[in-house]
Amino acid sequence: MLPFFKKKKIVPHIKLSGVIGNVGKFKQGIDFSGQEEIISKAFSLKKATCVAITINSPGGSPVQSHLIYNFIRQQADKNKKKVIVFAEDVAASGGYLIACAGDEIYANSSSIIGSIGVIYSSFGFTELIKKIGVERRVHTAGKNKSTLDPFLEEKKEDIERLKNIQLDLHKDFINVVEKSRGFKLKKKEIELFSGEFWSGAKAKDLGLIDEIGDAHQILREKFGEDVVIKKFEKTRSWLSKKLSASNDHIDQFANILEEKSVWQKYGL
Repeated sequence: MLPFFKKKKIVPHIKLSGVIGNVGKFKQGIDFSGQEEIISKAFSLKKATCVAITINSPGGSPVQSHLIYNFIRQQADKNKKKVIVFAEDVAASGGYLIACAGDEIYANSSSIIGSIGVIYSSFGFTELIKKIGVERRVHTAGKNKSTLDPFLEEKKEDIERLKNIQLDLHKDFINVVEKSRGFKLKKKEIELFSGEFWSGAKAKDLGLIDEIGDAHQILREKFGEDVVIKKFEKTRSWLSKKLSASNDHIDQFANILEEKSVWQKYGL
């Protein structure tokens, strides 16, 4: 066959960026309902033999992370397509869990990878309300309904109950990583499941990723210089953009602060 009749290879490319589950009023994060259609379309492209996914996320909701991970794997199996994942600035916590849907994972040497753990954070205001002379009154049906109320003293049994839930979630996370990475993991060198995170270079040594590289570089190496990378990315509707520019500044500011606090954990 003459070169100009040669069919170019097509690779669908999905981009997932933001805090997982932190969608708020204006749908700014990554959630399953917002990505389901995009993922389905990318995997349904018949001419493609693989799907590329770029992830840039510091994590978030464990449930949304699992839903997206499971759906990617289901679509990959159903359509018999390989999944290649690329981490950008961060693929940590739930972001790394989703990355584990990849048959291969790549990252930049300076990417932040890992944080395989579960966290709950809150504030305690008991001393504050005493100082300003406020009395907290709580009435519940169900003795544990006020568990971890920030205006009440912490109870040992509440903390233990929370710890048990966290251990269950952590176990689920570990199972996903071990299933995905298997024998590639270098467990003896360091505690991989402590919640610690590493640079992309170190993550490669630990087996958390396969190689260093970005999407354009690796896809051209695998499929040729003339590969067609077809982008599949969630776009905001005109109405969503209009609402975001509305006068509800307090809600927007709260969302920005919450999201920024999650990113800042990884120095971003």
